[in-house]
Amino acid sequence: MSEGILDKIDQLVKSKDVVLFMKGTPEMPQCGFSQQVVQVLNVHGVAFTAVNILLDPEVRQGIKDYSNWPTIPQLYIKGEFIGGCDIVTEMHGNGELAALLAPLLAS
Repeated sequence: MSEGILDKIDQLVKSKDVVLFMKGTPEMPQCGFSQQVVQVLNVHGVAFTAVNILLDPEVRQGIKDYSNWPTIPQLYIKGEFIGGCDIVTEMHGNGELAALLAPLLAS
């Protein structure tokens, strides 16, 4: 994996408040797990940057290497890796996700 793609991913994750690496787009998710995370984020009303990993094989592998996490989707908030669908759904259910997103909604 080239350092260049990892640097690009790092810069994106650290420059945006909420970034979702997913299959497809928020308007047309290409897998159920990506769709579920989009729905959770929409419930919270938070703006997010979506990256369709299906468009670039380097990004698809690069994000897995960057996070050391094998699956997609992957959610980042304020530069921190939160997790995939199961973790995001669990955090949504127990209120942890709302607490993480609250400062972003207040601004």
